[in-house]
Amino acid sequence: MKAGILFSGGKDSALAAVLLSRDYEIELHSFVFDPVRPIPHLEDAARSFGYPLERNVFGRDLLETAVNAIITTGFPNQAIQMVHRNALEILASRYKVVADGTRFDDRVPRLERDEVLSLQDRFDCSYIRPLMGYGRREVDRLAAMHLQVQYGETGNIECGDYEREIREEMTRLGHNAGQFFPDRHQQSLVIGRAKQFGR
Repeated sequence: MKAGILFSGGKDSALAAVLLSRDYEIELHSFVFDPVRPIPHLEDAARSFGYPLERNVFGRDLLETAVNAIITTGFPNQAIQMVHRNALEILASRYKVVADGTRFDDRVPRLERDEVLSLQDRFDCSYIRPLMGYGRREVDRLAAMHLQVQYGETGNIECGDYEREIREEMTRLGHNAGQFFPDRHQQSLVIGRAKQFGR
């Protein structure tokens, strides 16, 4: 059975794909707001695992809604959660099994129990979070065993998280995106499997 997995190119979503690959045919999905935005680093990451990657495009209206939510609330959490929920719903409309790399200690994005049940009921799908039983420390340990990873601050590393394009749009509109997002937020980009686990 195929599983559609949200893939940012980071260690969490890559590790989720590795863990699920035993039982499912993995298909990775990235999401962008700009229909012409290139994602070569994500394509390279997916290729290094041998999984297909599909680039999906959100509507422009979702980007505007996300930016407005950040400006209104003063925080990015609600906007990131909304975008993540939209991505899951798109996948759930196409797959019987959808997954992401959220951990038990993630605050955002993270669907609560009622949201998970609603997603599964509305789309007749299974939503799997293979890292939900793991905290960051253990995910980092597993990632070091299975993955080759680069780390850097948001904006300095070419991963496929939602935040980068939202920040760019806020800047384009004349807002200081840095005042809304945490300082020195570390991101990761997978560049391949660890040597001992290579295909």
